[in-house]
Amino acid sequence: MKAKLKQILAQREKQRIVEPEQIPAAVLVPIYEKDGQYYILFIKRTEWVEKHKGEISFPGGRHEARDKTLLDTALRESTEEINLKPEDDEVLGELDDVVSVKTNYLITPFLAYISWPYEFKVDGRETEEIIEAPVLELMNKETSREEVRGGNTITVYQYNYQNRVIWGATARILSQFLHIFAQAARS
Repeated sequence: MKAKLKQILAQREKQRIVEPEQIPAAVLVPIYEKDGQYYILFIKRTEWVEKHKGEISFPGGRHEARDKTLLDTALRESTEEINLKPEDDEVLGELDDVVSVKTNYLITPFLAYISWPYEFKVDGRETEEIIEAPVLELMNKETSREEVRGGNTITVYQYNYQNRVIWGATARILSQFLHIFAQAARS
């Protein structure tokens, strides 16, 4: 599966968004195989963070001057938030850019494969909880609807998993990943 995902990501044309007034950010979309099935990892943000309090998201955050690239941002933030070391993951490729309407972040998501078992650690400052979700279970959880915002019709995605709501930019990234995962599973 890992090789198939990497190949699909390498062959597809990534949808880039260029908006100079938006704040660059990056997230890591960690996946791993455990007990014969694939899992995707989310975090629940603490109530102490400045933005996205208590929300379910992927590890990541705002690009900082010390980060040479957006991938560096995703890797740095993942180390800070869940103790995932850059040398312990294999970046398979990029998903499409996504805008967080709420915070004006322009998010670049990177799909990364983690060898299992792995000892993640919640930092307690930015991350309250780590959530492991079976990919196949999430494939049956999507709900979507059309909304008109600023004169444009957009699709709004939402996932419910174990009484948690995954919405916003995270749900859009998850939808992209699940589409690519399904494509890899069929090939």
